[in-house]
Amino acid sequence: MKIEHVAMYFNDLEAARNFFMKYFGASSNNGYHNTKTDFRSYFLSFDDGARLEIMNKPNMEDPQKTLNRTGLIHIAFSVGSKEKVDELTAELKSDGYEVVSGPRTTGDGYYESCVVALEENQIEITI
Repeated sequence: MKIEHVAMYFNDLEAARNFFMKYFGASSNNGYHNTKTDFRSYFLSFDDGARLEIMNKPNMEDPQKTLNRTGLIHIAFSVGSKEKVDELTAELKSDGYEVVSGPRTTGDGYYESCVVALEENQIEITI
């Protein structure tokens, strides 16, 4: 069994698409638009076969997101090396995204950083 994909709603669908393509090398399909409901989505694919569906529809709720909450808390990307974790974290910070932890080795042995990006969602970058 495997997780087929993860889905996330965004207010700015194009910004989310561009973010994942720029920083994580995602490739995107041409998108889907249901003209009756105005639902829109893209499937983003990553080198290892993982997929992320990003979606948007009218009248979505958008409560404040805190880092300590129940539910989906972050999405993690493995970039392959400590140096790449450091480089991507520095690039995201330079581009104005908030680094909330790391890069560091965690107590359970992960080398990672966490960045808050894309409508207050947390992105983890790890080896």
